[in-house]
Amino acid sequence: MANAIFSSLPTTIFEEMSGLARTLGAINLGQGFPDDPGPERLRAKAADLVLNGYNQYPPMAGLPELRQAVAAHYARTQGLDFDWADEITITSGATEALAVSFLGLLNAGDEVIVFQPYYDSYLPVIRRAGGVPKLVSLSPPHWRFTREMLAAAFTERTRAVVLNNPINPAGVVLPDEDLALLAEFCVKHDAVAVCDEVWEQVVFGEARHRPLIAWPGMRERTVKIGSAGKMFGLTGWKVGFLCAAPALARSLMRTHQFMTFTTAPNLQAAVAWGLENPGDWFETMPRRLQASRDRLADGLRREGFSVLVSEGTYFLNVDLAGSGVAAGDRDFCLTAVKEAGVAAIPVSAFYEQDPVTSIVRLCFSKADATLDEGVTRLARARDLTRRRPATSPA
Repeated sequence: MANAIFSSLPTTIFEEMSGLARTLGAINLGQGFPDDPGPERLRAKAADLVLNGYNQYPPMAGLPELRQAVAAHYARTQGLDFDWADEITITSGATEALAVSFLGLLNAGDEVIVFQPYYDSYLPVIRRAGGVPKLVSLSPPHWRFTREMLAAAFTERTRAVVLNNPINPAGVVLPDEDLALLAEFCVKHDAVAVCDEVWEQVVFGEARHRPLIAWPGMRERTVKIGSAGKMFGLTGWKVGFLCAAPALARSLMRTHQFMTFTTAPNLQAAVAWGLENPGDWFETMPRRLQASRDRLADGLRREGFSVLVSEGTYFLNVDLAGSGVAAGDRDFCLTAVKEAGVAAIPVSAFYEQDPVTSIVRLCFSKADATLDEGVTRLARARDLTRRRPATSPA
């Protein structure tokens, strides 16, 4: 007998669209990975460590040098004061860190507030841990929550809230007033905030990422999750950071111990070196991505698409209805990949209830030529969908 929660899950939209892109030879503006191979010095360091470094079991909680480097990085960049020995655990990617948080902190019947649109691993693991998701729907173009929305979601059974900031797929960096409001509700209801902050270094222009853990009353009730893969554009490395006060961290460490136990030591050591010797990476990387964002957005606007604001992540969104497209987002994306040769992601896939069905997410961490051709093919997909009657979203 299979587990009912996981065995009933459909193929993810990322696997579906990327699989179609591979099969059909389409441009992939769907799944979020860069064309750029990542910092050369960091990759060279990792290669050297594979050949000449330590390749046996590292400590369960992570190499001390990486935990120290993570603490120092957050002190420099966000003014946070973590005790590396008691408050930081290295995980096999941020997805494992999320699973550790849900399995380590939830008991049967605990309610967990989740904002839609969400990362697709949240709900199945929350349910496997015995938690009960309470969904709060955010809407374009601003993707903000209000006091009334939080008041309706928080109850005496609320154990945790999951916050993704900067938000994928919305591309929004939450303003201080939203974070202060959420902190107020967490303190009032004695709820833990599980903060998925993997995009914290990928923020553009005047936008600034502020971690929820820095708000009054949140230091002892926040789990902060980061990702070396997102920080350095090396999405396959799967090295995550799990940061929390000791009372929470003890349970998280024990859960991690019996999930993956540890993470590749050569990659851990390479990430430690990269955090300590970043050069100008954390300045130049966002600037390059911002230029790619602007190139894709400008090209789409010239073709008549309505483009939503993107303040961070690798993604921007197109409003189909505002672009004169009557088709739903899934229908449009299937037409785009099958008939126009470009893969995109329907944002309705990030909802479980009452989905927004007119928004399409595009990844701009690609080469200029890829983005330009992607614009041409998306315009072709728009023209194809305009010629046929709209159907209900699948």
